[in-house]
Amino acid sequence: MAIGAQGWRPGSLLLLLLWVTGQAAPVAGLGVSSELQIERRFVPEECPRTVRSGDFVRYHYVGTFLDGQKFDSRYPVSPHSPGISSSLPLPHPPPSFLPLEVAGVIPPNSVLHFDVLLMDIWNSEDQVQIETYFKPPSCPRTIQVSDFVRYHYNGTFLDGTLFDSSHNRMKTYDTYVGIGWLIPGMDKGLLGMCVGEKRIITIPPFLAYGEEGDGKDIPGQASLVFDVALLDLHNPKDSISIENKEVPENCERRSQSGDFLRYHYNGTLLDGTLFDSSYSRNHTFDTYIGQGYVIPGMDEGLLGVCIGERRRIVVPPHLGYGEEGRGNIPGSAVLVFDIHVIDFHNPSDSISITSHYKPPDCSVLSKKGDYLKYHYNASLLDGTLLDSTWNLGKTYNIVLGSGQVVLGMDMGLREMCVGEKRTVIIPPHLGYGEAGVDGEVPGSAVLVFDIELLELVSGLPEGYMFIWNGEVSPNLFEEIDKDGNGEVLLEEFSEYIHAQVATGKGKLAPGFNAEMIVKNMFTNQDRNGDGKVTAEEFKLKDQEAKHDEL
Repeated sequence: MAIGAQGWRPGSLLLLLLWVTGQAAPVAGLGVSSELQIERRFVPEECPRTVRSGDFVRYHYVGTFLDGQKFDSRYPVSPHSPGISSSLPLPHPPPSFLPLEVAGVIPPNSVLHFDVLLMDIWNSEDQVQIETYFKPPSCPRTIQVSDFVRYHYNGTFLDGTLFDSSHNRMKTYDTYVGIGWLIPGMDKGLLGMCVGEKRIITIPPFLAYGEEGDGKDIPGQASLVFDVALLDLHNPKDSISIENKEVPENCERRSQSGDFLRYHYNGTLLDGTLFDSSYSRNHTFDTYIGQGYVIPGMDEGLLGVCIGERRRIVVPPHLGYGEEGRGNIPGSAVLVFDIHVIDFHNPSDSISITSHYKPPDCSVLSKKGDYLKYHYNASLLDGTLLDSTWNLGKTYNIVLGSGQVVLGMDMGLREMCVGEKRTVIIPPHLGYGEAGVDGEVPGSAVLVFDIELLELVSGLPEGYMFIWNGEVSPNLFEEIDKDGNGEVLLEEFSEYIHAQVATGKGKLAPGFNAEMIVKNMFTNQDRNGDGKVTAEEFKLKDQEAKHDEL
């Protein structure tokens, strides 16, 4: 008969204490019957199986005569505990007691009392018994032959005695299944389990450690009960698995090998145990993909993602951290990464410009040296707003090509007309680079600027900070030297230049400090640096047509 599994728990079957008495014939004066007498002193509440003919049993006993004198004992502890008691007359002692009788221990026709505690029961027809007492709602995969598993267990005998526990060692038991690495009964009992499942596996001794036991904690002919919780499961032939959780409708570009990604992730084991999270650090994980900067499974799993996509990547250990693990990641652990792609770019990327509106007259286009006034919203690729001139209520003003903005922005403002609206996407190597701006712009971030150009003041030719709009007076030095002393001081020089600008005869480069420009012009003419310009030092710099600079 196979060992039943319904309602069976370790220790519920075998706490059977028997008081057995027997003799060959009634003993004069004692009134003892020649019939078997059994007194059950304790029977477990759950007793799905009782001993039948042909079963193999293991039990403890104490043997005594009617007067209480002990003649033999196979009891490791005191028998005076709740149990089942019975009495048994034995007309002829069994073979096991013949040596005792020969030695004069058991006289002929003795009435014998046996106090029995049943420890184990099995039959050669028994099979492995499985009772699942917890199964997760989702079970996409079960253990198959040649899978590698990680599980916790408590190992007990049928009477509930603990002989081993992975929980006590605080380390899972890691092994292949179905290829002989385990005792046969465990090889069979683990098949079909889900990650997260808990089951009790009861194994008869001929599918466990047999007649000899394990030589340490498990005696011969012992049935074993394993309470197993499966934590992890994979096969050496597994590749990564990808589950797309959320893919943006508009996905103009997917990641490729060589791209640089910024993404958030939660990293867990298959049982849901969190081992790492970029969210907890409040910082994305930034890396190149396809070039060995991350574990092979993630290198592969991050290919083909869209900006804003959420996906789950399951990485088997041979594509993760292998048999050794790392930090708080156990060896041979399957890893689950739930990722959210924030942005990505390629080092070869340039800026991207999308014009949303151009006025009917868009003939005057911005160029290097022009003074621009514009509004913008600056955000990350995931839509996170970084800055906005609209919110501040004032324009941003720059001289194009002067290094006043990041290179990508300078490029994005070129050839733009007043009234035009455009979106400029700037990769980090043309933006704020790997460092970003502390507390404002993340490192290696792709930036999105929505721009509206409001004003454009044409700049001067490259290299010029002042030009004449008409013919230059041949008596220029005399006109500047109003007191006629043959020397021009900075005050005289500045007053004259500003007067030419005010009347439209001259033009200073827009967007710069006018006084600084005038001072630099004066310094250029003051050859000997004595703070005054003489007629000999004064020079004119010829230019095309009407353009002359002092």
